[in-house]
Amino acid sequence: MFISRCTVIGSLIRRRLFVSASFRANHHFDTLKLAQRLEAAGFSQTQSEAVLKALDEVLAESIDSLATTLVRKEVLSRQAYQQKVDFTKLRSELLSLDKTDSTQIRNEHERIMANMDKLRTQLKDEIAKSQANVRLDLNLEKGRIREEAAVHELKIKETDTRIDSELANVKTQIEAVKFQVMQWLIGVCTGTFALVLAYIRLLT
Repeated sequence: MFISRCTVIGSLIRRRLFVSASFRANHHFDTLKLAQRLEAAGFSQTQSEAVLKALDEVLAESIDSLATTLVRKEVLSRQAYQQKVDFTKLRSELLSLDKTDSTQIRNEHERIMANMDKLRTQLKDEIAKSQANVRLDLNLEKGRIREEAAVHELKIKETDTRIDSELANVKTQIEAVKFQVMQWLIGVCTGTFALVLAYIRLLT
């Protein structure tokens, strides 16, 4: 009778220990052996049943209290699945942001390179224009120098012609003076010779 009661109590304790809302414990002990030890220690059958019942209640309350602090497997699985979904979503957002940033950086790089090419082309055009302007200015300056040189050469030629003309006039004037001097000398000589002849005639 006592053994059957102990067996029933043990089965109740095992049921409480093994089955709960979200937790299965692995605490196993022999209720019959515990009852025998209690009786060997001086406990009566009633006292042993009371101890086993109290122990059953304590264990049940402990397991119930522990069960309330635990998470059900379904809830844990749902939370794990939600975390996986959130992680996948976060990973997708991060990849999207990374792709967007990469695209923006690539577009910015392409824009900068396009601006650099445009500036390089503008710089080449400006250099070409500057070189063309310099060449034009040099050609104009050379033309102006040639024109001035031609003008100076013409003036020099005119001056040479004028000098030659003046020299010719001077020579002509000198020749005329020489001719006049010669005429004067001839006239003087002729007059002197005539006077001498007249004087000789008078003397003779």
